[in-house]
Amino acid sequence: MEFSIKSHVTEALISAVFLLGLLSSSVAEYGEVGQATSSISFPALNCRKHSAVLTEFGGVGDGKTSNTQAFKAAIANLSQLAADGGAQLIVPPGKWLTGSFNLTSHFTLFVHKDAIISGAQDESEWPLLPVLPSYGRGRDAPGGRFSSLIFGTNLTDVVITGNNGTIDGQGAYWWKKFKEDKLKETRPYLIEIMYSKQVQISNLTLVNSPSWNVHPVYSSDIIIQHLTILAPVDSPNTDGIDPDSCTNTRIEDSFVVSGDDCIAVKSGWDQYGIKFNMPTKQLVIRRFTCISPDSATIALGSEMSGGIQDVRAEDITAINTQSGVRIKTAVGRGAYVKDIYVRRMTMSTMKYVFWMTGSYNSHPDPGFDPKALPIIKGINYREIVADNVTYSARLEGIENYPFSDICISNVNIKLTTKPKELQWNCTDIQGVTNQVTPEPCNLLPEKKINCPFPEDRLPIEDVELKSCSVSGNF
Repeated sequence: MEFSIKSHVTEALISAVFLLGLLSSSVAEYGEVGQATSSISFPALNCRKHSAVLTEFGGVGDGKTSNTQAFKAAIANLSQLAADGGAQLIVPPGKWLTGSFNLTSHFTLFVHKDAIISGAQDESEWPLLPVLPSYGRGRDAPGGRFSSLIFGTNLTDVVITGNNGTIDGQGAYWWKKFKEDKLKETRPYLIEIMYSKQVQISNLTLVNSPSWNVHPVYSSDIIIQHLTILAPVDSPNTDGIDPDSCTNTRIEDSFVVSGDDCIAVKSGWDQYGIKFNMPTKQLVIRRFTCISPDSATIALGSEMSGGIQDVRAEDITAINTQSGVRIKTAVGRGAYVKDIYVRRMTMSTMKYVFWMTGSYNSHPDPGFDPKALPIIKGINYREIVADNVTYSARLEGIENYPFSDICISNVNIKLTTKPKELQWNCTDIQGVTNQVTPEPCNLLPEKKINCPFPEDRLPIEDVELKSCSVSGNF
C-alpha cells in the first residue's frame, strides 16, 4: 500500500493538536487567579442538582493506585440521587488508574482537562460479560467478553463528558495478547452503553483503546460529539465509533486516527443478528475527520444482520485512509443496507474512493444460512472531491443478486502518479452516475440526475444541549 506510516502519523498528530485546541477553547472556564474554586461550563443533555469529586470516595490520582473501588463507591452513592435532580461525578486533575466500572441513570461523568482515566493492566479488574445476543460469540474468541472500561446498561439520561479530559485504555497489553493469539475472551472496549436511551458522549480525548473505542449498542437517542480518538494505525480493531443496533444517533465534530474503521455501523452477525432483529437506523454523521490507512472512513457492516437504514453523512474529511464509505457484507448476513446518503466528502491520499464488498466472509460459526442474502439498495453519493487516489472504485455485489439503485453524482477524482489501470472495477451492481470523473464503469451509465439527500431532519438533530457547570478547587 502506497502510504508512508511516518508521514500520516505526523499529519495525524498535527491535526489532533489543532483539534484539541478547538475543543479546549469551546469549553469556558471562569474564576480569577487566587480564588479557591473555579467553575467550568459545558454542554449536556441535562444539568445535575448534586455534585461530588472522586477524591471524596478515596480516589488517588497518582497513576499507580487502583481507583476501581472509588469509582464504584462514588457511583453507587450518587445513584441514590437520580430521583432528586441527578448527580455528577468530577474526575479532577491527576492520573486515575482503574478497572471497569458501571454508570447509572440521570448521571454525568465529567473528566477534567488535566485528568487521565487510565485502564488497569490487571485482568481481574475487568469483569467478564456474556456475549452480545446479536453476535452469538465474542469478536476475538468464542467465549465471553471483558466489560468495557466505562460501561452502562439499561440507563436513561447518562452523560460522559469533560473539558477535553483523557481516557487512556493502555491498549498495548491487549494488542499484544491478540496478536499472539492468547485471548480466551474478547478484549474490552473503552466505552460501551447498552439498552439505554438519552446518551451523550462528548468533549473527550480517547487514546489507546484495547479494541473498539465507543460502542453504543441496543440504544437510542444518542449524541456523540467533539471527540478526539487516537490509536496507532497498526493497532488491531481500534474502531473509533461503532453505533450498533441503535436508533436516532448523531455523530459530529470529531477526529479519529485508527487502526481500523473510523466509524463502523453495525447491527449483529449472521443468524444471531437476524434473530435479534434490531437495525441501526436514523443515523446522522457530520463534520467528521478520519485517518486510517488500512480501513474505512465510514464502514456499513460487515456485521449488519439486523439491517442498516437511513444513514446521512455530510461534510466528511478523509486523509491517508483506505476508503471512503465502504459497504461490507456477505452471503449469510441477510437483512439490508438501504437508504444511505452521503454528500460533501473531501479526501486526500486514498486507496479507494468507493468500495462495496459482497464477499466479506467472516462468520461467527458454520451455522449461518447460505440462503440469507443481504439487500443492498438506495446508496447515494454526491459532491465528492478526492486527490492522490489509487483506485476510483471497487464495487463488488453478490453474484446473481446485485447491489441496486446506486447513484453517484458530481464527483471529481484526481489520481496518484501511479494509478491502477482499471479505475472502476464493477461486478454485480446496478445504478447511475452523473458528472463523475474518471469515467465510471458501464454498469453505472450516465443519467442527468443529482443524487438525493433528505431535506427533512432526524429527531436527534433537533435536540439542544443545556449549559451546565461544575465547580471545584481545580
